[in-house]
Amino acid sequence: MLRLATEDELPGPAATPRPGECVVCFVERMTRAYGCSGRLLWAELWRDRCAPNATALAGRLGRKGGYCDCEVLMNAFVRQELFWSRISRTWTEEDERFEAQEPPACGGVRRGSSQACQHWVTRRRGTW
Repeated sequence: MLRLATEDELPGPAATPRPGECVVCFVERMTRAYGCSGRLLWAELWRDRCAPNATALAGRLGRKGGYCDCEVLMNAFVRQELFWSRISRTWTEEDERFEAQEPPACGGVRRGSSQACQHWVTRRRGTW
């Protein structure tokens, strides 16, 4: 996995958000492919290209525990399917296999929206 330190090292067209792609799906796609830089590199890149008026995005993600891109996926948001399986029972090897699968295509958001698509649930602090 490629580790990126700065925006100057971005991997070209692959690091471009897809039309209608939500911030969380983009962050997931980029961290799976290139890793986390220890900051909100992918989230801020998405904001700059898709929702430049969303100036409070980093603060909103931080309040949910997402201070870097990988924390957005660990602390702030969880996929719907994993959320319900974690609520109803304990974590299993089946969940590990699901998490390793290629994620579904983004559900899409309207242009300029910094919300997550319907595939994501906001993780409440203190849960699992």
